[in-house]
Amino acid sequence: MQQRFLTSLGAVVVVLAVLILASTPVAGQASSTSKNTTATKAWVPPRTSWGDPDIQGVFTNKNVNGVPFERPVELGDRNVLTDEELAARDTRTRRDENGPLRELADGETGGGPSHWADTGRAKLPNIASLIVQPENGRIPPLTPEGQRVADEQARLGRRGSFGNGPFNGPEDLTLYERCITRGVPGSMMPAVYGDSFEILQTPSAVAITYEMIHEARVIPLDGRPHIGQGIRTYMGDARGHFEGSTLVVETTNFKTPYRGSNPKTMRLIERFTRVGPKTVQWAVTVDDPKTWTRLWTFEVPLTLDEMQPVYEYACHEGNYGLVNILSGARTKDNEAAANVSSRR
Repeated sequence: MQQRFLTSLGAVVVVLAVLILASTPVAGQASSTSKNTTATKAWVPPRTSWGDPDIQGVFTNKNVNGVPFERPVELGDRNVLTDEELAARDTRTRRDENGPLRELADGETGGGPSHWADTGRAKLPNIASLIVQPENGRIPPLTPEGQRVADEQARLGRRGSFGNGPFNGPEDLTLYERCITRGVPGSMMPAVYGDSFEILQTPSAVAITYEMIHEARVIPLDGRPHIGQGIRTYMGDARGHFEGSTLVVETTNFKTPYRGSNPKTMRLIERFTRVGPKTVQWAVTVDDPKTWTRLWTFEVPLTLDEMQPVYEYACHEGNYGLVNILSGARTKDNEAAANVSSRR
């Protein structure tokens, strides 16, 4: 009896062992399948309550403040750096930030050490340049007309406090130094500080507030035509629409040039695409057949930063630089006049 019981118990143990062994890989497969499903589940861009792609938020571009606008010639058509190249560039950036001031040209005073600038401490992306088209990552050659304008600008020299004058009045300084505007696309380009932007949406418009120079840009989405060519503004005339998950903005009617462009013929095509929970890719195509031999495009990733609100940019209220530059110039004029009088 006891032997029969032990034999039966042994059989039960064997059966249980077989069942456990058989079920183990099934459980493992189920776990693996669950992980694979989670890993391959695509991120779905958010949408507003009325159905448009949601690109709203407070963003910054300071994490690319250190990436060259144009690609170094030696990299050719390659826009992805190796880990070693990225580390070397990061080292150079840190060295430049913490090193002594560069040697200044005659008459320049400089704008303070670079470590005063809000360049961000995040690791720079491994892109070699912000320009992505043409393939070499560089601004295309100038047209004959564009070259003529560039030569004339070179003859006149740099304006404002970036050059050596003249300083006869405020009009001799740049719009940036006069706290008026950085224009488009300059208002969203990486700068020394004030690199925050807030994007807001309604069913009929998108608004972008820029921290630096305290400007707000309203982009209609209702399909209205551009204003007449006789009306020109510093920020241009923007019109937007959605293509899939991308906001496409066409801007014309500029009053001032961008990098030597002809404001009457320049057209900008911007594309805002939410590519991740914390990133909006901003791509800008510059189209000016009077100035460049082909279109060119640059891209800047905008990083969500809700901890960095857009602060008031009290530029006019504290713009002592403009007053001091002009008063200093008048003092030198008076000294020169006094010297002439003393010789008579």
